[in-house]
Amino acid sequence: MDNLEILKKYAKTNHFGKFLGLKLEVVEPGEVNYFVEVSQNHLATYQSAHGGFLAGVFDQIVGTAALTKAMYDHKLVSTVEFKINYLKPAYLNDKLKGVGKVLHHGKRLYTVEGQIFNHKQELLAKGIATLNAYSYDKSDMKFL
Repeated sequence: MDNLEILKKYAKTNHFGKFLGLKLEVVEPGEVNYFVEVSQNHLATYQSAHGGFLAGVFDQIVGTAALTKAMYDHKLVSTVEFKINYLKPAYLNDKLKGVGKVLHHGKRLYTVEGQIFNHKQELLAKGIATLNAYSYDKSDMKFL
């Protein structure tokens, strides 16, 4: 299976990303951008986005950045852990850009940095994640 096919299958099965309203841009293997506008469904208060929404966006950012690198070895990835720092709130109608970049990877573990910016280029959240790479053949995606 080629890498483009893996990304297409991932996009087809990534219902959480669709639910959040995320749009993906692959910059290069190991680096991605995600774009999303904060809607009422993402709010915790009258105007501010829920931290869980931002954490979900962050997980998509780091996971997909790792996937775009791991797929060259016919592997998929899953999040082992991540740490996120919330620096500023995201507000209703903010247009967010998430940036993910693989910092290091071995045979099994990927270390990925993620950042979320608003449309004013203000850094809202930043974090780091560890992801586990596993064989595509051991996944449920091979049945699609």
